[in-house]
Amino acid sequence: MFSQLFKRQRELPFGAKLQNHGLNSRMNDEFKKFFSTWQFEPIMRNVTTNRYWINTNLLVLKVGRKSYNLAQSVIAIIDAYMDAKQESFNAFLRACHRMKDVMAASPAEVEEFIMELLAPKVDARQFEIVSFSILKYFHHDQFVYFGLTLDEIKKEHLRLFKTGRTNANDGGIDFVMKPLGRFFQVTESLDVRKYFLDIDKLERFPVSFVIKSEEPYRR
Repeated sequence: MFSQLFKRQRELPFGAKLQNHGLNSRMNDEFKKFFSTWQFEPIMRNVTTNRYWINTNLLVLKVGRKSYNLAQSVIAIIDAYMDAKQESFNAFLRACHRMKDVMAASPAEVEEFIMELLAPKVDARQFEIVSFSILKYFHHDQFVYFGLTLDEIKKEHLRLFKTGRTNANDGGIDFVMKPLGRFFQVTESLDVRKYFLDIDKLERFPVSFVIKSEEPYRR
């Protein structure tokens, strides 16, 4: 039943915010993108009774005359993935605790710590948080003037705000700068098509992309 599947997936580690995409046609559509010639779909459902099944044709493979059921192997892979994510999350928390004390260190130690957080294989959440910190500090002492007349012109500092949950994958925009209305999108993807999708979300508002790269750092 859908309600039981939905409840179960949210009980798993990091599953509290999961939506129903893995249980409906979106799952099958994603599967078809990578296996367009395959005749089976992973999720079968009866809309009338609201019942779901996993297509066992994708789990039972025949090699010669012998059949192999991959279900247990798939579960083991998922469990290993959750363990890896849990360790990554714990490392992320340890880094957050270090952030509280790092400002008391020497400038060289601070720089080394920040560069560690920007390493290629560091958790994406850390990259987003560090990106926000760097951008916020870079703009904190910059200001603009706004006003309809000379007498009304006011000096306003540039302020950066987060607009959603960190690494939410919810299709939203990550940072907004006031009072300019300038937007920033943080990504690790090098797929240019994604950038155009983000640009379309904002239509005619300016957007800057903060892109994680494995290119060596150059001063």
